[in-house]
Amino acid sequence: MAEHGGGPAASELEDGRLLKELETIHRTRHETLLHGSDDALATHTQRLKELEDEYVRRHPRRAPTAGRTRSGARARAAED
Repeated sequence: MAEHGGGPAASELEDGRLLKELETIHRTRHETLLHGSDDALATHTQRLKELEDEYVRRHPRRAPTAGRTRSGARARAAED
């Protein structure tokens, strides 16, 4: 597997590992934003983008949850 500073290349991860990597990086994002160095934040951002881009590439027709669409957001706003 090709390695770089942020772990294995996203394109080389099997689906389950890709999802686990995404869960982990999303969980650590806030802490990195608030308390990481500029270099740590840049590295985190780069890895996050790599993992998310790979997920979207593999799942281009993923079904969005109704509440996560513009029409769903409008419906929530109308309820308020």
